Amino acid sequence: MGTALVTGGSVGIGRAFAQRLARDGYDLVLVARDKDRLEEVASHLRSRYGVDVEVLVADLSQRPDMVRVADRLADSDRPVDILVNNAGFGLRQSFLGSDVEDQEQMLEVLCRAVLVLSHAAAGAMAGRGNGAIINVSSVAGFAAMGTYSAAKAWVTTFSEVLAGELRGKGVRVMALCPGFVRTEFHQRASINMSALPHALWLDAGTLVADAMADLARGRVISVPSLPYKVLSLAARYSPRPLVRVVSGDLRKRRGR
Repeated sequence: MGTALVTGGSVGIGRAFAQRLARDGYDLVLVARDKDRLEEVASHLRSRYGVDVEVLVADLSQRPDMVRVADRLADSDRPVDILVNNAGFGLRQSFLGSDVEDQEQMLEVLCRAVLVLSHAAAGAMAGRGNGAIINVSSVAGFAAMGTYSAAKAWVTTFSEVLAGELRGKGVRVMALCPGFVRTEFHQRASINMSALPHALWLDAGTLVADAMADLARGRVISVPSLPYKVLSLAARYSPRPLVRVVSGDLRKRRGR
């Protein structure tokens, strides 16, 4: 089938993408900071699906590590057919309530890494005339809920711009905008999500299946599940003052 590179590939949405792509017959390059977890996932996928899995330990908030991943994407001798820019994390604290270094680190991973890795992948893919880039964004990007929300808004718009630039060159680009997914994301950020209705939680495997279906359809923005389609449309077409008020209320309920 080819090779797919997944950042943040050891847990959560990234691991679900890795499993789906391995099941589809893709060899994998898995990128994350935790070598032990990466090796565990790689071993499982090799034995279950019979695919080759390369482990690339990298912290995408560190620019030398980011360059190593970009170089792997640009390697013409080992082409990557699908890039999934999934790595990311959130901060519980408000903008002024957190250290600016933490905010900068988050933007390095959520924005700069997406830009740098997409540039490397898109150049190589356009030269071959085929490929796909999936940038994992969020429905939070349609709201106004802190720096994370702002970063995801950038990812979605950037994906639209890149999709336009690559139109007719055989390379598909899609921003995946999920809602709340059952992963370690909120636990790691110490965000209390106990009040969220059960119906708004998404399963990572189902999310990835929906995303791959939307990629095959040529969608540039994918918002899986009907509730989040409705919520994202409401956020995108409501007056921005209303969006800011509702977003502020949600932040307060989450203790931010």
